[in-house]
Amino acid sequence: MGKVTGFLEIKRKGPPRRPVEERIRDWKEVYLPFPEPEMQKQGARCMDCGIPFCHQGCPLGNIVPDWNDLVYRDQWRDAIDRLHATNNFPEWTGRLCPAPCEGACVLGINDDPVTIKQIEQSIIEHAFEAGWVEATPPAVRTGKRVAIIGSGPAGLAAAAQLNAAGHWVTVFERDDRIGGLLRYGIPEFKMEKRFLDRRLQIMEKEGIAFRTNAHVGVSVPVDELRSEFGAIVLAGGACWPRDLQVPGRELRGIHFAMEYLTLQNKRCEGDSVPDDTFITAHGKRVVIIGGGDTGADCLGTVHRQGAHSVHQFELLPRPPDERARDNPWPQWPNIFRVSSAHEEGGARVYSVSTQRFTGDAEGRVEQLHAAQVEMVHKAGRLDFTPIPGSEFTLDVDLVLLAMGFLGPERPGMLTDLGVKLTERGNVWRDLNWMTSVPGVFACGDMQRGQSLIVWAIAEGRSAARGVDQYLMGVSELPAPLP
Repeated sequence: MGKVTGFLEIKRKGPPRRPVEERIRDWKEVYLPFPEPEMQKQGARCMDCGIPFCHQGCPLGNIVPDWNDLVYRDQWRDAIDRLHATNNFPEWTGRLCPAPCEGACVLGINDDPVTIKQIEQSIIEHAFEAGWVEATPPAVRTGKRVAIIGSGPAGLAAAAQLNAAGHWVTVFERDDRIGGLLRYGIPEFKMEKRFLDRRLQIMEKEGIAFRTNAHVGVSVPVDELRSEFGAIVLAGGACWPRDLQVPGRELRGIHFAMEYLTLQNKRCEGDSVPDDTFITAHGKRVVIIGGGDTGADCLGTVHRQGAHSVHQFELLPRPPDERARDNPWPQWPNIFRVSSAHEEGGARVYSVSTQRFTGDAEGRVEQLHAAQVEMVHKAGRLDFTPIPGSEFTLDVDLVLLAMGFLGPERPGMLTDLGVKLTERGNVWRDLNWMTSVPGVFACGDMQRGQSLIVWAIAEGRSAARGVDQYLMGVSELPAPLP
């Protein structure tokens, strides 16, 4: 604890952001670099608690107080070593993680928590600028070969760990570029893809092989992988979107969020996406159904495309501004939050349920019909009951469905492998991260269901240990999760 009175003297300060009128005209990141002297002051707010609940809040078990203190002391090299010990990709989590560690920060009991997420990002960017992040291929190879299916954060974390253990790793990705949702789901204004490519180049130099346009179970037979690799890791995510089964859903102009975001991300990559297949909000009245992170990603994208108007619907009631009595620290605070996309405009509408859509003679959506709902408990379950007389109609040209995901896609790979599924439809695995099929492992959203990037990385690291132990009989890789 470098400055004993730091938390008493220094107030929390967030990173500077580009002005709204500037940033909605391009696709560059919203947040600007945090000046290092100010970042050191923020590190001084950490109290080095006797029981650091930030560890409990972080699925990776990041040693947060240590690198907070090292930043305050201007010991950046030690800070990045401590950070990389538990997190393979802090440049991604520092931008995209919602920071459950901050929700569990002891200082947050009666004050603003430490700016852990921003300190993490500052450490890794300082390290890259100083040239400390370099490719480190393993000194010895085991001769064992592992296939990773999916190149999102879970698959890449598993690949990095298994490569470090000396195995030959090949990552299979069905899209034309590596990255999974990091590539085509996360908008450029949240994370510029140069930060993804920078790390991938290092991983390639370390010996990891990447195969794109390789759809396992479709263009790449499962039997081929079983014969060529000693182990397989399923890290394909939970890509089956939740649909809205209401009259009029078939009308043109109603799209899943990922369909919409992917096309814009492809254009940001420089791809030529034909106008007749591109989905644009330019000049349109837009409704986004879903109030989570994916909905906010759509919102920021809609603003940059020049929508005429936008409404974001959420089925749940508006969260409170402060913790409710049944949501005590150190639980994740379920409070009202304003993302950078919400700062840029749009109407947020809570406790609303879409009842149906109607369209014109050409089959294009024209109106959305909805009603306000009341959240009630029935037989131990939540239910949403329409409030009589609250019905309303909204003129709309584009509807984006951002209501989450139901789990991994069933046909193809999972069916061919014959892996057991849980009651929720996710891939079942044992305590060693192995599925019901020997030699086949699972991690990330594919076995957990839709979750956070920090959980994906943590599970990829844990699954890697299970694979290493399966192949070698023993493993020295760390295991942050059971």
